[in-house]
Amino acid sequence: MRAVVVTDFDTEPSVAEQPVPEPGHGEVLVRLAAAGVNPFDWKVVEGAMRDSVEHSFPLVLGSDGAGTVERVGDGVGFEPGDRVFGQFMDVKHGRGSFAEFAVAKAAKLARMPAGLAFDIAAALPTAGAAAHDFVEGTGTGPGQTLLVNGASGGVGQAAVQLAAAQGVRVIGTTDPATAAYLRELGAAETIDFTVGPTADQVRVAHPGGIDAIVDLISGPGEIEPIAALLKPNGVIVSSNGAVDAELLAARGLRGANLYANAKPATLASLADAVQHGQLRLRIDYKVPLEDAADALARLKAGKSRGKTVLTIEAV
Repeated sequence: MRAVVVTDFDTEPSVAEQPVPEPGHGEVLVRLAAAGVNPFDWKVVEGAMRDSVEHSFPLVLGSDGAGTVERVGDGVGFEPGDRVFGQFMDVKHGRGSFAEFAVAKAAKLARMPAGLAFDIAAALPTAGAAAHDFVEGTGTGPGQTLLVNGASGGVGQAAVQLAAAQGVRVIGTTDPATAAYLRELGAAETIDFTVGPTADQVRVAHPGGIDAIVDLISGPGEIEPIAALLKPNGVIVSSNGAVDAELLAARGLRGANLYANAKPATLASLADAVQHGQLRLRIDYKVPLEDAADALARLKAGKSRGKTVLTIEAV
């Protein structure tokens, strides 16, 4: 099968022939139709997890995917022919979703609703689950104000919608080209990060502070100006491990570092929200599997204003 692999950390992804993996106990082999591309995919290449888990090379890249069940291992509730989507990355065994076939744990997959397209389903797992978990992690409710720092990307766009649907007043940071679209999605305010520091602009608009922040941008050592926007007992959630909870607590604030956990129930809920028009996914870049390296480079350069998807046709 064709797959997009790296042969070591910090090497260039390329398409190579790989053996079709076999599903073991609790696993499912999926013939993929599409794969979603996430920032974490290029971070894996840079070694984001090298100190925490063993990696097998050549490593097939990619976490998210959607396709049709080809074969199943023991102890799973799926059958060949089922349309499924979910998370596939398993660096310990060198497995990922940028391939014609991929193995996933059944516990990381959900069935696709009949009307859901493969490309949308492939774009949903990590971005959708992250947005869901991050918004839930802030505990914000109707009438409160939430800043989504990094609202123009796939996770940010989903977070804006999920929070606004709960009656939260959402502020989204974006460039001018995406501002109107974010307001369509439910953002009450937008902040143009191209004209000046986000923290300064939010402070002028909200001198009394805001209730919560989902920060998808700041890295360790960079989050202080954003966290300083919070009211007493306010909460900030980081996707980049940037929160020092003890330091925040000393200032009367709360915070946590969270990561996407695409549970089947969460996936099913997100798919249902898409089906009913409550969650819109914007695919702004869709290319064949062979162009994965370019797609990753584009994402790393910060050019994404939605989701990136690879289309896969088995040959």
